[in-house]
Amino acid sequence: MKSTLRALVAQAVETLRAAGTVPADATTPDFVIERPKNRAQGDFSTNVAMLLARSAKSNPRAIAQALVDALPNNAAIASIEIAGPGFINFRIAESAWRETLRKALAQGERFGRNDSGRSHRAGVEYVSANPTGPLHVGHGRAAVIGDCIARVLEANGWDVAREFYYNDAGAQINNLAISVQARAQGRGPDDAGWPEDGYRGDYIKDVAAAYLRGDSVEVDGHTVVAAKDAGDLDAIRAFAVAWLRREQNADLAAYGVSFDVYFLESSLYTDGKVEETVRELIAHGHTYKEGGALWLRTTAFGDDKDRVMRKSDGSYTYFVPDVAYHLSKWQRGYERAITELGADHHGSLARVKAGLQALDCGIPQGWPEYVLHQMVTVMRGGEEVKLSKRAGSYLTLRDLIDEVGADAVRWFLIARKPDSQLTFDIDLARSQSMDNPVYYVQVSHARMCGLMRQLRERGMSFDLDDGLSRPLDLDDATTHELVALLSRYAEVVETAGRDLEPHQIAVYLLELAQGFQSYYNEHQFLVDDAAVRNARLALASATRQVISNGLGLLGVSAPEVM
Repeated sequence: MKSTLRALVAQAVETLRAAGTVPADATTPDFVIERPKNRAQGDFSTNVAMLLARSAKSNPRAIAQALVDALPNNAAIASIEIAGPGFINFRIAESAWRETLRKALAQGERFGRNDSGRSHRAGVEYVSANPTGPLHVGHGRAAVIGDCIARVLEANGWDVAREFYYNDAGAQINNLAISVQARAQGRGPDDAGWPEDGYRGDYIKDVAAAYLRGDSVEVDGHTVVAAKDAGDLDAIRAFAVAWLRREQNADLAAYGVSFDVYFLESSLYTDGKVEETVRELIAHGHTYKEGGALWLRTTAFGDDKDRVMRKSDGSYTYFVPDVAYHLSKWQRGYERAITELGADHHGSLARVKAGLQALDCGIPQGWPEYVLHQMVTVMRGGEEVKLSKRAGSYLTLRDLIDEVGADAVRWFLIARKPDSQLTFDIDLARSQSMDNPVYYVQVSHARMCGLMRQLRERGMSFDLDDGLSRPLDLDDATTHELVALLSRYAEVVETAGRDLEPHQIAVYLLELAQGFQSYYNEHQFLVDDAAVRNARLALASATRQVISNGLGLLGVSAPEVM
């Protein structure tokens, strides 16, 4: 409806421009179509007249009247009025609201989706945890944000590839290997000779035991067999990485998260991509040598200082493979490349973008896009939960899933904007009360399914076509509010995909569930009057469909019984 009204208003502005009421060279203002907070002010409102008044050198209310007179007729608009200093308020026809219900039920799972991104390709990278230990709760937040971004982009028609970047090279992997080796040699974290930067969690003991048994690990189509030799550090490294990758994959599967591409950092070196990228940067004249190191002139591209690319010892700094990796995304045809990271990575983003611009290969400014999430604090009984014996120093994602379930974990970690710090209350997430938002939304869905079961149990009929043909009682506040909420769904899906903010879906679903509960509390559904019964069940059915669709975009189940 917003899109329809925007198009009608734009036509009216053009009519005024053609008539000379608005100067021909005046730019069409960036007006808004919004829903007034006060229902008495109509269903929609626009500020276009006040924005046009200055260029037209006229009173805003006079411009508003001219616009109303110039608006093309449209059956979806029941009435128009001018209010205040020049707002134009619209009331939507009952038939247009009813068409929303008809579409929701006719389109089913497709309702709310659009084709705006059709024939366009996007890559979404998320989690990208080092394979050095179990996934922690921060990884869980990254996983659900990235997964839901991919889902809402697909709902907007994009062809999406989900990508996991494994940092399987560098100092942390070496620390993993020497930690497992120490365990395999019979040493523990409290013994003399334990590696200074070694990993201390019980999982290291599990990896070492599996290695000494000669276990084999299958991961991503490859099999790694343990050599059982506690002195072979390279074999231990390969086995430990594979073992932990398999464990991380299992955790993500339990969480409902999967990937299309697993990209290994080590491949950038073995395939020569890092060296190739460095040669290109040198060839384009954006590098220089100083102090025995090779530098990239990132200040030419907005960074606060130039950055070392290759140290005097010949090793590369960590942002160089990041540039090579993102270049590969561009070469793979990602028109939008979205990377979900923890906020602690913020400092490295400018240098990666500078490196990509310095390649002079047509990558647009602002590419890739980054979504950064803040930390998560987990609480139980009013106290912070920090440690997991298995991980040694942090609460694992699997700990949280085992305690409250994947649905609750996903909801609580996606329900707020990523750049806001988040407190995860385990007691609330486990509670079966209407204070628990995911429980509230799921109960609303189950309650609508329950209406249909009761209908059958009582031997009553439901004629959907008849229900959709009945006029809606828009004079009833809860009916009007519920129908208006349903009409917003497609708009929320579109903006969530455009702004990469899937939390908007969760916020909307809770509001929709609250709207349904208000309607449910004030109306009887299984009444003897077939016309009334059909109309109310049609509205409930459309609401159930929208809640189901929205939960699907969050990767949360829509139970029929609770």
